[in-house]
Amino acid sequence: MINRSIRIAVIGCGRVAKHYKKIFNSGVVSNFALIGFHDILSERSQYFADHFNAKSFDNFEEMLEVTKPDLLLILTPSGLHYEHTKIAFQFGCNVLVEKPITMIPEQAIELDKIAKSKDLMYGTAFQNRLNPAIIALKKAIANNRFGKIITATIRLRWCRYQDYYEDEWHGKWAHDGGVINQQAIHHVDAINWLLGPINSVNATITNRLNDLEAEDTLVALMKFKNGSLGTIEATTAARPEDFEASLSIVGEKGMVLVAGIALNKIETWKFVDSIIEDESIPRQFSQNVETGYGISHGPLLQKTIESLQRGSIKPPISAKSALQTSRLIHALYKSDELQDWVNLKDKPISDRLGKELRS
Repeated sequence: MINRSIRIAVIGCGRVAKHYKKIFNSGVVSNFALIGFHDILSERSQYFADHFNAKSFDNFEEMLEVTKPDLLLILTPSGLHYEHTKIAFQFGCNVLVEKPITMIPEQAIELDKIAKSKDLMYGTAFQNRLNPAIIALKKAIANNRFGKIITATIRLRWCRYQDYYEDEWHGKWAHDGGVINQQAIHHVDAINWLLGPINSVNATITNRLNDLEAEDTLVALMKFKNGSLGTIEATTAARPEDFEASLSIVGEKGMVLVAGIALNKIETWKFVDSIIEDESIPRQFSQNVETGYGISHGPLLQKTIESLQRGSIKPPISAKSALQTSRLIHALYKSDELQDWVNLKDKPISDRLGKELRS
């Protein structure tokens, strides 16, 4: 049991770190102390350090050695998640890493073994699982309110202009991938978590408006183990703004549509066998959010802190759970590469995603 604030260090002070800053500032997270920041651009880490009355470091290992944090937040480019997590474990530090957990599934397996051997937490940020709307939907599925599931769909219609990809990693196969591994991975994770396992997928990718190594648009078919069918439509070529991030389920006994721009609003909640609570559930479990990040990083961070304070290394979302999403992403890319159906049981690995990072 830790009877003090959890000491948190951060590596990566870019786009997603600004969202974490809002969450920490909002007051929804308690019992923490931000003690150190590192970024390859020192002015960015200094900005965060000044804001949180912490220290900025030019060297990652030095930050871990000097601050000895209870928890490290890894908010760096996706292709660096494996390297930074492995270093953190060498310093005996618990880790919460942004998605994807690693670029390659086998890297996550390796790191999970290291974490277990050192009795360290290894968690990842699929915060949409903690959205009230998704929690309500999960409960409805568990209570068999849909009966036989017929179809399930995720749609991501977001806007990223070309300048988003004009850096050293966004849209690159080595360090990012395209829409399905960067933006829609959250929604792929949600549908797999709610209805998986998925047996097979058939996907195709393209670039419609943006110039990047990977894709700005993907469409796919899915076959679930339970016999239902699913579809994915994901793009960052919507204009002029983010319009939709939705997940819908159609069953023999009802239909639910969770939409908004971050799986944050229940827009349809209809069942053949209705109960009195159904009328209030859309209002009760919907949220207003400013961006596609949503606001569930707050509950995610709080649950992580509370777990560590109890002396537990169990994260809200484990590496093992996140691994299933990583395998699904690779299957989608592999299907496009083969232009054919791909079975998840074969544990397919994309020829492109993370290729340069493999030993």
